[in-house]
Amino acid sequence: MKIRGFVILLLLFQMGLLSAQKPIALSTGTAEHIFKTAEVYYLEDSSNVLSFEEIRSPERARQFKPNERYYPKNFNRSSTYWFRVRMHFDQQISRDRVMELFDQTADMVEAYIPNGAGGFAHYQTGASIDFENRQFMHKNFEFLIPTLEKGTYEAYFKVRSRQMVNVILVYRTLDRFVQYTLTEYFTFGLFYGMIILFSFNNLLMYFAVRGRQYLYYVLYIVCVGLYEMSSDGVAFQYLWPGNPWFNQYATAVFVCCVSVFALLFTKSLLHVKQREPRLNQLLNWIIILRILFFVYCLGFNQNWFIYKFVEIVPLSVAFFSGIWLWKKKYRPARYFVLAYTFLFLGFVLKVTYVLGYARFLPSSIGHYSITFGFVLEMTFLSFAIHDKVRLLKNKKERAQKRVIEQMQINEKLQEMHNRDLERKVQERTLEVMQKSKELVEKSEIINDQNRDLKEMNSLLWAQTEEINRMNQLLAKDNKNLQHNIERITDDRVLSKEMNFEEFGVKYPDKETCYKVLSELKWKKEYRCLKCGYDNYCAGKTPYSRRCTKCTYEESVLNNTIFENVRIPINKAFYLVYLVHFHQGEISSYKLSQKLGIRQSTCWNYASKVKDILTTSRTKHKKNEKSGWTKLVLHTLDRPT
Repeated sequence: MKIRGFVILLLLFQMGLLSAQKPIALSTGTAEHIFKTAEVYYLEDSSNVLSFEEIRSPERARQFKPNERYYPKNFNRSSTYWFRVRMHFDQQISRDRVMELFDQTADMVEAYIPNGAGGFAHYQTGASIDFENRQFMHKNFEFLIPTLEKGTYEAYFKVRSRQMVNVILVYRTLDRFVQYTLTEYFTFGLFYGMIILFSFNNLLMYFAVRGRQYLYYVLYIVCVGLYEMSSDGVAFQYLWPGNPWFNQYATAVFVCCVSVFALLFTKSLLHVKQREPRLNQLLNWIIILRILFFVYCLGFNQNWFIYKFVEIVPLSVAFFSGIWLWKKKYRPARYFVLAYTFLFLGFVLKVTYVLGYARFLPSSIGHYSITFGFVLEMTFLSFAIHDKVRLLKNKKERAQKRVIEQMQINEKLQEMHNRDLERKVQERTLEVMQKSKELVEKSEIINDQNRDLKEMNSLLWAQTEEINRMNQLLAKDNKNLQHNIERITDDRVLSKEMNFEEFGVKYPDKETCYKVLSELKWKKEYRCLKCGYDNYCAGKTPYSRRCTKCTYEESVLNNTIFENVRIPINKAFYLVYLVHFHQGEISSYKLSQKLGIRQSTCWNYASKVKDILTTSRTKHKKNEKSGWTKLVLHTLDRPT
């Protein structure tokens, strides 16, 4: 019996030691004290029905356990947690002290502060209650301590939240509270002011050059600002004070937007799609998976919103993309990598601090490490954008210089070609000289257009596509110049006999000859030979026409001098040209030498052409414009 009694006394003594909570000595000179580790005792109420009176009962009081972590947490989010702190005042304190709870995301917080008359003052607040119901219009939860006499007092805090919160309890004087609050809000003003300035500057750049990276950057840093405001409670204070329901979604919504726009900005700034298509696919999949994760949490399991560590995935992928493209010698990625290095360090420091491995750092650095990382990241991302613009500008200037040099070379070649043409034209006829003058005028027009293109290049330096457009314009002018050369060639045909090689420049193949015949034959209008209908469509053979009424198909050679011709059509063209040019005074032997065709064939076909020349009512002159081509519309009476 004695041994049993001794054991019972020993157990009671141990329970007394466990339930004994050492009070924290607070003097009138203590401006601030943060309660941590065993200075806070807690009790988990899994039933969520215990009242304050039941909590203070001796049985429940012994169930309070000392906090073993640096700061207590509500590990079971379906339970209600009671927290107790003991304070000892060495002399009377007046109503210039407050108790503050840091974490602004707690849904419901009730405080029971001793009132000095043996009772407790009851306060109720939280992120699920309208902001205007708070005792202090501040982002954190503050509770005024009434005037207390010298002695030891207990304060109780009831916390219930669907999110995991750090229950950081702080004792402060009002002077210290005002000082720290002004400093904190001043810092917030600087941070959010930077976001507004960066956003406004890049928004103007977007409207100026329509670069998508500017728009994605603006959306990214705006979402960063909204996320920070939601995390700090500033957004609840100033943006939606009457809508506390949005607090449970705000951080999740904006952190998702931060990840999505960060990846979109990465894709646009680094040109991932053009440079690394496989990496671009990875970024697209990360964006899709991040959005799907948010939709799942929103619609099926909102408790998963607390898993903010998933943001390490898009952050790491964006960081890896910058490093990979930097290794690929893409220079704009250097500031991007530096920016994400600071953000990554801030993220790691925050996680390390929350896990309790960096408590040696000042709390302001540990708590706002991600904010500092965001500030440095925004700064260096702006450098990355401007560095990219500068590199693109230099690249375009070099490209424009090369284009201008090429245009100058083209101008010189054109001038040399024009002079050569002028010399040849002067050796021939006065009519060709007039044509060369027109060619010079065309060249002057081209020079004027080139000068206009140079001016446009200086104004549209930000648009890469303009260089291609200038080349297209130059190609068009060259086409016009080629057309002028062809016109001069036509004039040469009329003034001097051309050999087959020169003649072949204008009529090089069967396709060209058929096209010329089509234009000559149906120059005025088309009329079906069978039914007289004037509407047609393309036939089966090149340049033939089929009547849309009776479907009669008329060949381009039909009813021309070349109908049933058995020699190559371009040689037939040249034979007609030679007979016309010599007005029939050319021998079949000469024709055979020039065409490489048997003399008998040349004699047979040339005689038919001469018959048309002699029987035609209108005398064809050899220098008449397109005179020889008029012969092709005459038909032969006998087959070739």
